[in-house]
Amino acid sequence: MTTLWINRNYFTAAVFLTGLATGSLGIAVVDMAASAAATAPTEHKGLKVAALGVVSARSMQETLGLEGHKLQLRAITIEPGGQIARHSHETRPGLVKVIDGEWIEGRQSGEVGYSAGNAEAIIEDENTTHWFFNRGNKPATAIVCDIVAE
Repeated sequence: MTTLWINRNYFTAAVFLTGLATGSLGIAVVDMAASAAATAPTEHKGLKVAALGVVSARSMQETLGLEGHKLQLRAITIEPGGQIARHSHETRPGLVKVIDGEWIEGRQSGEVGYSAGNAEAIIEDENTTHWFFNRGNKPATAIVCDIVAE
């Protein structure tokens, strides 16, 4: 599945040039970042979460000196039309690998699609605030590994 990525600056330039060519500069220019933020869901919908494994807080303390946190691995499925609400990873680093279907990740800067066939993972670091959609017609599943406070 092909992913469409629109850079906000190129989009704004294209709208401006189209307006210049047609003499209709009175049209409104859409701010992609504001548009993306406005569509961020505030609640989860159509999710199935399966726990696959946990490294206990005791083990994380003994092996890494990381007190009060566990490492968990889950399979998360977003049903067609489902979504994961806007959330931050300021204190919850993780990695996401789509293994079936396609997850659409929304961020302040816009959207990116991640398909099962792509080699790349979604990195969730301290600067990540995002949300996800399944706009396909079949369930989409990802393996999610993150460190969480216990």
